[in-house]
Formats: sequence, structure tokens, C-alpha cells
Amino acid sequence: MPYQPDTQRYDGRMPYRRCGRSGLDLPAISLGLWQNFGGQDVFETGRALLRRAFDRGVTHFDLANNYGPPYGSAEENFGRWMAQDFAPYRDELLISSKAGYDMWPGPYGGPSGSRKYVIASAEQSLKRMGLDYVDIFYSHRMDATTPLEETAGALAHLHRQGKALYVGVSNYTPDATARIAAILAEERIPLLIHQPRYSMLERTIEKGLLDTLEQTGSGCIVFSPLAQGLLTDKYLDGGAPAAGTRLAKARTLTPDRLTDAVLDKLRGLNTIAQARGQSLAQMAVAWVLRDPRVTSALIGARTLEQLDQLLDAVNAPALTTDELAAINALLG
Repeated sequence: MPYQPDTQRYDGRMPYRRCGRSGLDLPAISLGLWQNFGGQDVFETGRALLRRAFDRGVTHFDLANNYGPPYGSAEENFGRWMAQDFAPYRDELLISSKAGYDMWPGPYGGPSGSRKYVIASAEQSLKRMGLDYVDIFYSHRMDATTPLEETAGALAHLHRQGKALYVGVSNYTPDATARIAAILAEERIPLLIHQPRYSMLERTIEKGLLDTLEQTGSGCIVFSPLAQGLLTDKYLDGGAPAAGTRLAKARTLTPDRLTDAVLDKLRGLNTIAQARGQSLAQMAVAWVLRDPRVTSALIGARTLEQLDQLLDAVNAPALTTDELAAINALLG
């Protein structure tokens, strides 16, 4: 039976936020396909997660050329889900992809910010997803070996071709962000958005990047608001991580991250979350969204239960001054 999205998906459960000084709104919570949607994952589970997210007002799905594993497989799967379920709703969706890390063999396959790599990567991503354009295309990382003018020029080329309606950057320093925004402005193309890492355990963007984005008029969509799962109840007992969790897989989150000091912080934060009637994960999402300069929090999920819990984070009252002070005291 064809997928029929929930007719109440825009009933106000999911708030939308304006992205910098653009005319574009993003859902407060967006779904990232970094983990759990690749060729080694269960196809129908990923499909169910996308359906549930859209049913609950999540209009933004975020990908990259190297998401998987194997590389490219998340985009390939997404192309199938798009064709099977979401093609009639393309104009209701924001779909993004990125290029910057290593992708294919040889000197032109990355990691790179070169014109050849960026444009080839975008063309490959569109083909894998079966799309004519993406809504946002990012330079996924700074490349110290390529002039910013060249990377910006590649983004501008894709924008002018209509293959990227907007352009952004990810993992750039404040200075490089300001510089590439200025280069793009000379081309009369705004830097729509920056995608940095941000959580209660990783606050580097507070040291200049958020101020820079405010100056450039760019939005901010943060990834890893749960610190890749550390800011959940999965590890609070300090025992061996459960099978299937990122800490157990030890690919992007390794056991050395869960020190005694971090565990003490997690338990203290969990106490504050429970007093609010939230899970630690829900409070972690609410915390990154407390700053109006953060347009959206980019989450991942392995199960429908996890997804629903995280999406429910937008329903809680805003963090109070006392709660924020208690969190800061714990974090140091």
C-alpha cells in the first residue's frame, strides 16, 4: 500500500525556525543519516524511521557522500526511499548532502575541497539519490591545501546550475567561515548555514563561531547534540555497552571517551533531566536549542522509540535560569 503521511504533520507539534537572515525555515529537529541508514543496516528500519520523522513534521533529511558504511550507501538507500515513499512530497522536503572527506581512489577522490572533487561529488550524490537538485550542499570540511576561493567557486557553480538551492559549510573555523562567506557574497550567493558539532560535552562553537554566524547572517544546524550517544541513559551504569550502541561498535565513539569524570557529569545531568520530567537525551536536545542562533538540532536514531523520544524534546518547557546554572556548574 502506498505511503500516506500523517495529515496532521503540520499541526504545531514540530516548531520551525528561520535559518539566519534567509527566507528558509528548518524544523527545530532534523534527521541525519550519518549512522543506521547505510548498506549494512536494515533497509526497512531506515524506511520506517524516515516515515515516522516526516509524519511528525521533520522536513529536513541530512546526508553526505560518504555516509554508510559502505561509502555512498546511505544516499543509495535514500534514493530508494525517496522513489518509493517521498517523491510526491519533494517540495515539502529539505534534502542536503556534503562533500569533503575521502570518497573514491586516486588523487581526485578526497579528502579535498578542490573544484573537481566537489563538483564530481555533487553529481555522484544526485545520481545516487535520484534527484535533480539538493536543497543544501555543503563543503564538509576545511581543506588547508585548497584555496577557499576554489571551494567557494565550486559551491557557486552548483548553485548557479540549480543543483544546490543553497550552500553551506561544515566543520569550518570561525575565521574560515567568515572568509568563505565574504567570497560567496562577492558572487551574490549567501552562506546559508554552518553545520558544526555541538553538545553539552563539546562547546567549542561558543568561542567565536556562533558570533561569526550572527555577523554573516548564516544559520546553524548542530550535529551530535547527544555527543554520539554519551548524553543518553545507555551508559550511566558504567558497565559494558550494550550490543549495537556506538560505544560497542567503537567506530566513531570509542570506550576511552567514557572516563570516570565524564560519567560523573552524565549522572549529574541525568538528575537534572529527571527533575524536569525528561530523559537525559531530551534535555541534551533542548539544551542546544536554547540558543536562538541554533536553527536546528540534527539527530540520529536506531529505533522508532528513540526517534519519538527525541522528537518529544520540543514539547518540554524551556530550560530555566536555575537549570542552566546547574548544568553549567556540572560541566565546568
